[in-house]
Amino acid sequence: MLSSASILFVASLFAALPVQADGIYTKNSPVLQLNAQTYNSLIAKSNYTSIVEFYAPWCGHCQSLKPAYEKAAKNLDGLAKVAAINCDDDENKPFCGQMGVQGFPTLKIVTPTKKAGKPRVEDYQGARTAKGIVDAVVDRIPNHVKRASDKDLDKWLGQDEERPKAILFTEKGTTSTLIRALAIDFLGAIDIAQVRNKETASLKKFGVTEVPALVLIPGPDAEPKIYEGELKKKPITEFLSEAAKPNPDASGRAASDSKPKPKPKKKSKPASKPTSVADEPDINPTASQDQETTEPSSKPAHVPIPAPPIPTLSTPESVEASCLAPKSGTCVLALLPGASEPDAALPQPATDALASLADIAHKHAQRGAHLFPLYAVPAINSGSAILRDALGLAADDAHSVELIALNARRGWWRRYSAEEFGAIAVESWIDAIRLGEGTKEKLPEGIIIGAEAETTEPVADAETAEAEDAEEKTAEHDEL
Repeated sequence: MLSSASILFVASLFAALPVQADGIYTKNSPVLQLNAQTYNSLIAKSNYTSIVEFYAPWCGHCQSLKPAYEKAAKNLDGLAKVAAINCDDDENKPFCGQMGVQGFPTLKIVTPTKKAGKPRVEDYQGARTAKGIVDAVVDRIPNHVKRASDKDLDKWLGQDEERPKAILFTEKGTTSTLIRALAIDFLGAIDIAQVRNKETASLKKFGVTEVPALVLIPGPDAEPKIYEGELKKKPITEFLSEAAKPNPDASGRAASDSKPKPKPKKKSKPASKPTSVADEPDINPTASQDQETTEPSSKPAHVPIPAPPIPTLSTPESVEASCLAPKSGTCVLALLPGASEPDAALPQPATDALASLADIAHKHAQRGAHLFPLYAVPAINSGSAILRDALGLAADDAHSVELIALNARRGWWRRYSAEEFGAIAVESWIDAIRLGEGTKEKLPEGIIIGAEAETTEPVADAETAEAEDAEEKTAEHDEL
C-alpha cells in the first residue's frame, strides 16, 4: 500500500503533466478506453480478466507499445479485456496516482475474485509483446467449467435443476481457453461442464459418438441438443443463447462509450515533460482501490537517482569465467571502444548504450524479475579485441561500441545491429533474446574456453515473426 507521502509525490507529478492531451487509441481501436468511472464498471466489477495500460500520449515507450497492445487486444477479443487509460487527462490524474502509477506505460492485470468488485490487481512484468501479454492474461482467466465424470455427472445435472446446462465432450484433459471464456459469458445463466471421451456411460447417455461435441440441456424437461456448427466462439454463443442470454458484460464495450464528453481544452503553456515520470523505470507496486487520493502538491517534480552502472569485466580471465566457460549461460556484453582509460570520457554512443543497459538491469532488479547478466567490457586488457576479431566485428576505434549477446553452453551469439542505443530499442532487442526470437549465429570454434559447447542451438529463422506466434495462440484459444 502506498504511504500518504508516496501518494502526495505521485499526485504532484501528475499535476505537472500537460493539460488534456488526446489519447493514442482511436475510437475504432480494439483497446477499451477508460476513465475512473468506467474502470469500476467495466473492469473492477467484471467477471473477466483484464489488462489495463496506464499511459501518457507523449511517452515514447507508450507509442512503441501501441501496435503490440492492439494486436493483443484482437487476439484476446471475447476471451479477456484489454483496456487503457490516459493519465494525461486531468480527470484521470488522481485515479492514476491512486493506482500506484509511477512510470509510463504501466500495465496491470486485473483478475476477478470471489469478492464482487474487489479484483486482484498485479503489475504485468513480462515482455512488451503481443505474445507475452496474451500468454500472461490467458494464464489468469478464471475457470468456471466443471470437470465431470460418469460418477458425478448426474449429481451435477441435478444441481440448480431449472438452470440450463451445457456439456463439452472432449478427448482433452485440459480446459481450453474458449470454453472457459464461454463459461464466463454465461456465468449464472448456463452451467457448463467438460467430460472426457473415456467416460463412456456419459457419452451413451447423450448419444455422443464423436468428439469434440457440445450438448445443450435447455431445462429439466427439455430434450438435449447437440451443437453441429463451427467450433468458434460466435456461433457457439448464438447456440447457447437459445437457452439463456449471455451476461451484459460479455461484449465489454457498451459501457465503454459512457465516458463523459471532454471539456473544452484550456489554452495553457504545456509543462516540461517530467523526467521522473517519463524516464523512471516502471516500478509499480500494486495499489489498493480503497486508497485515498491526496490533493496535488505544488512541489517541483523529483528527478530520479540514476540507475547504478552495470558491472565491468576488466580482464580476459573475468570475461572467460563469466561468459565463455563451457557451462556459461546467456550474457550481454557492451564492447567499449578505443583506448578507454578509467577516467577517459566515452563517446556518446557508448554512453547511451551503458545507460540503457543500466536502466534495464535496474528495472528488472527492482521488480525482482530474472534477467541474464549485463556487462561492460573496456577495450584495454579485457579481451575485447579478441572477441571482436573472433566474431568478425569492427576493430576498436574511438567511436565503435558493440552490443552482443552470447551463450557458450548453447553455442550461439547475436549482435545488436541498430545505429542508436536508446532504451526502447535496446530493451526490445533484449526482450527478443529472452523470448528466443530473431536470428542467432553459431559461435566460432575456439572461443569457448576449455571445452566445446555442450549443444548447439539451430539458428532461429528470421521470418519467425511475432505475428505468427499471436495467430498460433489465437488458434489455440478457438480449439475445444
